[in-house]
Amino acid sequence: MASTISFKSQTKEIPVPKPQSAPRVAAIVGPYMSGKTTLLESLLFAANAIPRKGTVKEGNTVGDASVEAKARQMSVEASVATATYLGETWTFIDCPGSVEFSQESINALMVADAAVVVCEADPTRAPMAAPILKLLDDHNIPHTIFLNKVDSLTDPGKIAETLRALQPMSPHPLVLREYPIHAGSFITGYEELSMERAFKANPGHPSDEIPIPDSIRDEALLARQEMLEAISTLDDALMEKLLEEQVPTREEVFATLTRGFKGDQIVPVLLGSADKDLGVRRLLKLLRHEGPEPADTASRLGIANGKEVLLQVWKTLNAQHVGKLSLARVWHGEVTEGMAFAAGRPSSLTKPFGAKQEKALKVGAGEIVALGRMESVKTGDCLTLNTPVQLPWPDPIQPMTALAVRCAKSGDEVKLSSAIQKLVDEDPSYTIEQNAETQERVIWGQGEIHLKVALDRIRRWGVEVTFAQPTIPYRETIRKPVKQHGRYKHQSGGHGAFGDVHIEFKPRQRGEGLKFSDTIVGGVIPKNYIPAVENGFYEFAKQGPLGFPMVDVEAVLFFGSFHTVDSSEMAFKAATRVAMNEGLPQCSPVLLEPILEIHISVPSEHTSKAQKIITSHRAGQILGFDAKPGWEGWDIVDGYLPQSELQGIIVELRSQTQGVGSFTWSFHHLQELEGRDAEKVVEARKKALAEA
Repeated sequence: MASTISFKSQTKEIPVPKPQSAPRVAAIVGPYMSGKTTLLESLLFAANAIPRKGTVKEGNTVGDASVEAKARQMSVEASVATATYLGETWTFIDCPGSVEFSQESINALMVADAAVVVCEADPTRAPMAAPILKLLDDHNIPHTIFLNKVDSLTDPGKIAETLRALQPMSPHPLVLREYPIHAGSFITGYEELSMERAFKANPGHPSDEIPIPDSIRDEALLARQEMLEAISTLDDALMEKLLEEQVPTREEVFATLTRGFKGDQIVPVLLGSADKDLGVRRLLKLLRHEGPEPADTASRLGIANGKEVLLQVWKTLNAQHVGKLSLARVWHGEVTEGMAFAAGRPSSLTKPFGAKQEKALKVGAGEIVALGRMESVKTGDCLTLNTPVQLPWPDPIQPMTALAVRCAKSGDEVKLSSAIQKLVDEDPSYTIEQNAETQERVIWGQGEIHLKVALDRIRRWGVEVTFAQPTIPYRETIRKPVKQHGRYKHQSGGHGAFGDVHIEFKPRQRGEGLKFSDTIVGGVIPKNYIPAVENGFYEFAKQGPLGFPMVDVEAVLFFGSFHTVDSSEMAFKAATRVAMNEGLPQCSPVLLEPILEIHISVPSEHTSKAQKIITSHRAGQILGFDAKPGWEGWDIVDGYLPQSELQGIIVELRSQTQGVGSFTWSFHHLQELEGRDAEKVVEARKKALAEA
């Protein structure tokens, strides 16, 4: 296919008008700061859904309408808005770019027909798109790439470099649909390669169609040839025509492009500037003419054809003055005001538009609807009128860092519990741990900003809280055996109290836990008192001589004595405590810290940085690294790390990997901690116990 075919004879052909489509949904995703919220503004403006465009800086965009988003000038939750373009309804979901809020993107994509991946035309930032591209391919979600901010490029060659950087992240061909037109060093427009029509940016208005500049004609012709060669693998007839140097019809080209996009076999790449409205209407038209229909999406998700009402909740939020709202996509049927589902009757039926809720009397298949006060419904649930239906839903992302929270005011515990439940309902990637040992309520999240947003929301819901680093679950054990006599004797007028035990305390192998046994013979201690000694051992082992719960210790009761009148279960339990208090400090007690097994996922060029992060932390140990299965150009670095060192890892990792590094972890073993580090921990523990 080395020769170039001229397509001038095709330039005046017009695609056959498509039938009217049911309402469709597109998720706008991509890396942080790529311009997704600005693109949403431009799409809504182009569709006349808003009278003027807002800006993130001014805090007046349809997306990023929450208090937390405005305060940070970044998306922290998915924003929904619907517009009608050329007679067809599109709902756009603007998703956060920060990986800390990836759960929002994942949930939105589960109900989207297609995704628009917004990237900057900068090859150095291309790796930031890898996680989202992998997610889309794993779920076979059709998607297009919108290379944003091309108006600010001074080197048009960056477009080709960016595509070369992005291609290894996708198993499907990235098909450039537009070729840049530049005046001097700056891009001012593009030629649409499938139609061979050129457009120039006209900020605030549709792009102006212009003649194809002679300066790009030959280069654009080569780019069109490359586009056709890329899609010819999808159509044998098209490939045969190209091999025979025949001119394919525009209908053949569009049909192949559409089939490839709908089937997630190719990834169309568009150029534009959301800020200058360049390429935005072309994006709308590509989605309209070539994007999948709701029926295609239902088939992809395994949703059977039917007329019965079927909705799936993909987001839960708690709106001010409104209460709980369950955002759902209607797959089948028509939802009307007052309709009762098997899970209950919603208090309201609205369509979300940013922070606003527009009242709706009925909502049809394909649309997004907000259902009011469905208290028993959670994200991922399906709603029907009668028979329950379950559809696949992804598990929440594993959290990576945590904060312990407490009420700032006494008596707010119930309010805090309610606020935390709202938090988890809205974002399932938050995990709540109620630690019975430390009496701490711990919120686990995806990163520093994610946790700060959690605190802000809790406060917005009327609960003042304080926070601190969670207490590390240290343990202690002993290193040498000791035999200890313990006697409890008390006389106070009437019956006294008497218990007498001889116990040997012995260390056990790591992980074997606590054990009690007895070798009493001859009745020196009656059998009915031995359980009291056992219970005392387990109870008092909850706080050893260093102040922490004990593990891997065996207590053997081998001798003792009793009094026929004064002995009791309470007395033998007290005698056990005496033996433990006096004997365990002689057993060479040692502090144990929890060691986690950590698996860090990074692009291969950052593998050495991930290794250095592990080894730069106290007791960090590298186990090795290997290619990440299913991820081209990514590695997984395995290692051990003390739990006390976990908190700062995610900040370091993301700062050194353009925000895309992540990790999973699990408890692996307990390891002895000695020296000054252990002394600090023990001193802090004694202080905390004294203040309790």
